[in-house]
Amino acid sequence: MSRSRDILVLGASYGALPAVRLLMAGHRVRLVCTAETAALVAREGVRVRFPARDGSAPLEVASRALPGELTASAPEATDPRGFDLVVLAMQEAHYAAPAVRALLARIARERVPCLAIMNMPPLPYLARLGALNMAALESCYADASVWRGFDPALVTLASPDPQAFRPAGEPKNVLEVGLATNFKAARFDAEAPTALLRELQADIEASRLERDGAALELPVKLKVHESRYVPLAKWPMLIAGNYRSIRADGMVPIREAVHGDLERSRAIYEWVARLCLRLGAAEADLVPFDKYARAAESLVRPSSAARALFGGAEHIERVDLLVQRIGAQFDLRSAALDEVVACVEALLARNRARARAAVAAPLAVAIG
Repeated sequence: MSRSRDILVLGASYGALPAVRLLMAGHRVRLVCTAETAALVAREGVRVRFPARDGSAPLEVASRALPGELTASAPEATDPRGFDLVVLAMQEAHYAAPAVRALLARIARERVPCLAIMNMPPLPYLARLGALNMAALESCYADASVWRGFDPALVTLASPDPQAFRPAGEPKNVLEVGLATNFKAARFDAEAPTALLRELQADIEASRLERDGAALELPVKLKVHESRYVPLAKWPMLIAGNYRSIRADGMVPIREAVHGDLERSRAIYEWVARLCLRLGAAEADLVPFDKYARAAESLVRPSSAARALFGGAEHIERVDLLVQRIGAQFDLRSAALDEVVACVEALLARNRARARAAVAAPLAVAIG
């Protein structure tokens, strides 16, 4: 193993997954989360459940049993100085929270390399792709200004291909992996942080979990690619599956969204793939539709975006809108994508109207 590194992970929910893999490799990890969750992590650590290869009960991994060191803190109590890498593992809208926004500004000033494990790519990463009107994309973000001050050479992206969720009724320090694929990361434009990513990749690859006298190899690894376009492979999946699990009258599992009309799913998937190629991706950077469709058979829950929308969220990650806007810059349009964007817009408008009404009702009673 290389020398132990200090890694700052923003987001203790999905972020617990890369954190545990880094802890297995002997690194020091600080989770950034709410003060309440930080206190829970300090008391109990985190637990991540990985699917067993033989189909038996999931294998639970407790951070306290791993060689690395785990700490946690609230954003306002976090100093990014001294960290080798920041992992951005929050939903995009959460970065607009005042305390998180202030922490991002400190990270940018300190020039700490950032690996985003997000569906919605940070604007500094998109700036690395070239040929895009960045100003026209800013309105796709909850608050695009949080990304100002970052050096694009120090920001890269990994597609969050592994699917994970918090099991119903479990505390906030428990995560279960549903689809145990790998984090596919694009290299940085800068050489030193790219070398660090490759170091972490090797450490995670070599790590083993000691259990009942056996050394177990766990899934969900970090794979670093030379191509800056590799994370775009997630975009066709998101549009064909995750966002199409959102319906005007409810939500459906991703499996149903994809397999309910397989040829329609193929058409929109391949449209997004063609857009990725126009951006500069190679065929080898992307995933064939048939391979994705097979993986989608195991995705028996609605997407997190769908669950958030029907849970009343006023903001979700708008990869649908981002892809639509990028397509327009290349004079590419998809009627199927336009339908998805319109549906999401309508549901967000409904949620915001309900939230305003809920605030106004007590006020009207008080005035009356």
